[in-house]
Amino acid sequence: MELVIALAILAVLSSVVLPLAEVTVQRTKEIELKRSLRIMRGAIDAYKTDFDLAVKQKKIRTSIDDNGYPETLEVLVEGSDWGGLYRFKKKYLRRIPVDPFDEYEQGWGMRSYADDYDTTYWGGDDVYDVFSQSDRTALDGTLYNTW
Repeated sequence: MELVIALAILAVLSSVVLPLAEVTVQRTKEIELKRSLRIMRGAIDAYKTDFDLAVKQKKIRTSIDDNGYPETLEVLVEGSDWGGLYRFKKKYLRRIPVDPFDEYEQGWGMRSYADDYDTTYWGGDDVYDVFSQSDRTALDGTLYNTW
């Protein structure tokens, strides 16, 4: 009889703990997604700032349609010396972070400078913004791809 009561108590406790553990895992992934987006967007902005500085100091030549944003995310990892603006090749990311909600290995969604602010299709000209391509809903009720 004592064994049955102990098993019943364990069953009740486990039915409470498992949903809490799932929420904790999702919350941890959300924190990681926010951090990754912040890091990549900061790197894109730093790249643009250095581009503008190199143009202002006449270290590089640009074309009329060059807006200063990186062509791909890999450019942020490879870096640039900006025509001698720096003594070294300045890199903006050590690696491209992984989207924690990328279930189908699609990678990051990107928007170019010419794209609409809410488009889900990349124009391909440059990388102005990044977003998660997950269509899952966050704990706060928003979609991850709108972050």
